[in-house]
Amino acid sequence: MSERSGGLTPGDPLEGGASRPPAERQEGLWSGSPGYTSPAPPGAGGPPPAVVGAPGRPVLSGWWRRVGAALIDGVIIAVGALIVLAVLGAAGLGVDGNGGAAAFVVAVLFAVLVIAVVALLYAPALMARTNGKTLGRMAMGIRVIRADGGEMSFGFAMLREVLVKALLVGAISSFTFGLAYLLDVLWPLWDEENRALHDFVVNTRTIVD
Repeated sequence: MSERSGGLTPGDPLEGGASRPPAERQEGLWSGSPGYTSPAPPGAGGPPPAVVGAPGRPVLSGWWRRVGAALIDGVIIAVGALIVLAVLGAAGLGVDGNGGAAAFVVAVLFAVLVIAVVALLYAPALMARTNGKTLGRMAMGIRVIRADGGEMSFGFAMLREVLVKALLVGAISSFTFGLAYLLDVLWPLWDEENRALHDFVVNTRTIVD
């Protein structure tokens, strides 16, 4: 597995310009690079070598940081869902466990629904308020940015985290016996810009904050 496939490796800045505003607010990460107004297509080699390694540009996050953030967020979501379930149960909004198999099935479905709601709202809500971070990403010192310089709004975070990352990848994974999910997780290991598959769809990068 090559560590350099077009001028970018994990930890490399994406472009120069130390005196400019933050990269994601400069008409996209590739602005100023001859021939590029948006991120280069896969295999195109990224920006010209002259702009690689200059200070003042975002530094791509490595794979282990992303995995660590995902694990931390997963634990937080699970704990949050348990807390919500406990509160609902204490308020008498749960399902009585003495109702037999049917009640048990309803209780399980209710629990899944609660976990899904917590999971779906967790990342978009935090990312919109912290400019691309979740608690897990904060702990790992990374965040998500839009390569076109756009705002990390709640709507865009919902698009990335829920519609694409969870629903689209999840739906495809259900037909490929989990292969799509595995590829999505592992893709940053060999991509020249450390992108997961869902990053290609929404044109995002994960950088060191």
